[in-house]
Amino acid sequence: MVKIFVETPSRLHFTLIDLNGELGRVDGGIGVTLEKPGWKIEVLPSKKFVVEGLGKELAKIFAEKFFMYYGLKPDIKIKILDSIPQHVGLGSGTQLALAIATSLTKIFGIKTTIRELAKIMERGGTSGIGVAAFEGGGFILDGGHSFGEKKQKQSFLPSHFSNAPPAPILARYSLPENWMFVVVIPNIQRSIHGLEEFKIFKTYCPISTDEVNKLSRIILMKILPSIVEKNIVDFGKALTEIQNIGFKKIEIQLQKSIVKELIGWMVENGAYGAGMSSFGPVVYGLVDGTHKAEKLKDKINQFLDEKNIGGKVFSTKVNNKGAIVKEF
Repeated sequence: MVKIFVETPSRLHFTLIDLNGELGRVDGGIGVTLEKPGWKIEVLPSKKFVVEGLGKELAKIFAEKFFMYYGLKPDIKIKILDSIPQHVGLGSGTQLALAIATSLTKIFGIKTTIRELAKIMERGGTSGIGVAAFEGGGFILDGGHSFGEKKQKQSFLPSHFSNAPPAPILARYSLPENWMFVVVIPNIQRSIHGLEEFKIFKTYCPISTDEVNKLSRIILMKILPSIVEKNIVDFGKALTEIQNIGFKKIEIQLQKSIVKELIGWMVENGAYGAGMSSFGPVVYGLVDGTHKAEKLKDKINQFLDEKNIGGKVFSTKVNNKGAIVKEF
């Protein structure tokens, strides 16, 4: 046996696209891969099954799911060296699941793909962004799932309750090195997840055709061209605009008021665009270069102090490569 090291990215999920379903498909989404934060794990031989480090409970669940699927005896140690905060909107669960599964395939000599592992680990049933972020990074557009009787999905469900496979990737682009995201995790109640998320999908879906049409047009005619033309101004404006459309609008309305306030404040204080990732509470702002990122970070920390909220603020480049896997 060898030692395996895996370092994952994290991700911002900008929005789901179609929670209407009239065209026979649902979900779809856009998002971007971040250099940090990320899970760092080591897997090595051991006389018994041991999991150490922050997030070990979830890591153990994922490892046991893998062992059960392949019928393996887990004589290994998993060491978690670094982590992604859970239930804040950075895609922590999918990255850890794929990191664990990928490392175990290397340890046990199993030949498979990331997409097959995602199915085994039951990830990507609504959004394909997290799986694609692990695979290859960058900006990602996924095509959702077939919808209707005997299709991949028969109802509107969040990933945790869906057996659908990871969505196909329609487009993947590397973003410029100078396009940076300032990320804020305000010190408020963690994101909506689990049964609460299930109830929200059931209550608010389907989304109106007009809303889906409007969002699709912005993605096709504003977001994608701005990436190809490396136009950070238009890209940022489009990110801000989609916060008030479709399911993303509902996600923000269900959050604490400080989230919506932060989005507007970031745009007023130097960000080209801003929004909330997934169900939040993570808020992001897009800036050009390290200097502007540091300047905006300082302003945000002051803002959070004035509001007596506090939180974690950091800046990061886009990860255009995906996860790193090394064998020793």
